[in-house]
Amino acid sequence: MDVLNDVEMQKDSIFGIASMTKAITSVAVMTLFEEGRFDLDDPISQYLDWLRNPQVITSFDEEDGTYSTKPADREITIRHLLTFTAGFGYGFSNSLMARLVEKTGKTERELPLLHEPGERWTYGMEVRVLGELVEELSGRTLPQFLKERIFDPLGMSDTFYVLPAEKYPRWVTRHQRENGVLRERPNPEKQRPFIVGDAGLLSTAKDYARFLQMLLSGGSLGPTRILGGDSVKLMTQNQIGELVVETQRGPNPLLSRAFPMGARRGDKFGLGFQIAVAGGKEDHLRSPGSYSWSGLSNTLFWVDPEKGIVAVILMQVLPFYDETCIAVYQGFEELVYEHLN
Repeated sequence: MDVLNDVEMQKDSIFGIASMTKAITSVAVMTLFEEGRFDLDDPISQYLDWLRNPQVITSFDEEDGTYSTKPADREITIRHLLTFTAGFGYGFSNSLMARLVEKTGKTERELPLLHEPGERWTYGMEVRVLGELVEELSGRTLPQFLKERIFDPLGMSDTFYVLPAEKYPRWVTRHQRENGVLRERPNPEKQRPFIVGDAGLLSTAKDYARFLQMLLSGGSLGPTRILGGDSVKLMTQNQIGELVVETQRGPNPLLSRAFPMGARRGDKFGLGFQIAVAGGKEDHLRSPGSYSWSGLSNTLFWVDPEKGIVAVILMQVLPFYDETCIAVYQGFEELVYEHLN
């Protein structure tokens, strides 16, 4: 839990789960879909006016920071957002976006799309936008909605955006690996919450496993139903057609290495989840159709419907896809499937 002070991990240790927040927000969106609040192919601008008339970048002058754009050929839809095909990018995982942010002083939200909506798979702030959609359609804040509709019904009592002070002692510290040395990055005395749809949640392995078990069971956990079975199937099947998940490479190897595993073998994407198209020793042992995602501090989950299992592995180490962390992922996975077989 704390390498510097030799504090051991506990079963109820609380981790920042970063982009594993995205799967939860995606489920929240689909609960509103089931209520008939929108259609998947509705333009997002129908609900969030700031996304009307999106622009796509056509050129960029790195010397003076100027760029040219053109109107997008089509509107961004809610399906584009759920599948990471809208054209948004993150600076940490896309070198062009990083240079645009640096040279212009603008945020990712203020910059144009990197490509036409629906043209390719690029990891970006799509689910942050979906968090705004949840708030717009429900009239609730995102933390309120997630607590009322997902966390409380599933008994996820240790999952928060704002960590209660009495739980601080269970909050795992982050660590940075640099030149082979792991150094602690102490938590602040008072948490600085980051409340967005694509990141910011803190949780435990047990809590997140309950969320995944709900998905594995077709949308319910015991007598508690969160989603209908048809919605879960929709979320966990290919929704990007002939497109594939593409390798993402950012500018700072101390923050993130190239990711995700599965990109180089043509994995697909559902509505919030990466879908494995083939297993194999090179990357993982999961059955085809397994779905997964991960978080920046090397948190990861997968669900293997064919084998009937869910798995969660949580670390707090940078860079993302650190080689030692990848070895831990793969070693854990080998043990899981060795036991199953």
